[in-house]
Amino acid sequence: MQVLTPLFHVFVFPGFLFLIAFGLFASWVDRKLVAKMQNRVGPPLIQPFADLIKLLAKEDIIPESANRAMFAVAPLVAFAGVVASAIYVPMWSAQAANSFQGDLIVVIYLLTLPAFALFLGGWYSTNPFATIGATRVLSQLFGYEVPFFLACLGPALAGGSWSISEITAAQADGGWFIAAAPLSFIVAMIALIGKLERVPFDIPQAKTEIVSGPEVEYTGKRLALWKLSFLAETIVASALIAALFLGGPHFWGIPFGDMPAWLAGLVGLIVLAVKILLIVFFLSLTRAALARIRIDQMVEWCLLWLGIPALVNLGIIIFTMS
Repeated sequence: MQVLTPLFHVFVFPGFLFLIAFGLFASWVDRKLVAKMQNRVGPPLIQPFADLIKLLAKEDIIPESANRAMFAVAPLVAFAGVVASAIYVPMWSAQAANSFQGDLIVVIYLLTLPAFALFLGGWYSTNPFATIGATRVLSQLFGYEVPFFLACLGPALAGGSWSISEITAAQADGGWFIAAAPLSFIVAMIALIGKLERVPFDIPQAKTEIVSGPEVEYTGKRLALWKLSFLAETIVASALIAALFLGGPHFWGIPFGDMPAWLAGLVGLIVLAVKILLIVFFLSLTRAALARIRIDQMVEWCLLWLGIPALVNLGIIIFTMS
């Protein structure tokens, strides 16, 4: 049993299978919302699953001039990093599948792996468009990652812990940290768009400019793995923000303590899923309303207009706690 439980967490819930299923569903919600905002019908529910099956059935090609080992392993590293981070984020209760003091830093680190892997995969594919996209990935990383980290420090200081589970538990009575760190929450939400490379920060992939950038040479199963990596990162990063600022699986007025453990876990998972979908709604809204900006504008804007408010909010929290 001691061996089976960790394997279940990694491969079934909250890991591999759960992230794929919920990620595909969130993708459908995103595409449907954007379609409605643009007065279109949008795809049917089964469309993301059909797209995945289609990619998995296609031929997997490695360019002759590419570094075969790096080209092949990059999407695996990206997906493995996201799946590993999921087991440290509370999904059904305040206690994550695995938890320790400092797991917040580990999760933030693991969520940067898709960007580094995308850079390496694009760079070593030797395609000119992929090379340009890879350099944009790295440049953009320095723009959003610092504000995102500073934003996550707000709840950590407010909760007096570096453990995501302990930060979530501190909000169980309804005192969500979005009230203590509103600027940090806004910064985290905007920086999340950069992490996921979505409009207006989809600069590294810019299909109308560099033909999907680092992914241009990927086909078949490896391209599907890239798509799944970013879908899974959407779920994990949204769950992280929900856990840090919105109480995670907790919600006011729900008597979790009076429920059987299995029912409390199920209700907590539903509550968290609703919060994740609300974050996806925000991502869809920005995608429908905004246009892509230049890479230099993105880096400058993130460091100036996200970094400074995040630092100000940290100062406010430290002052009020002293």
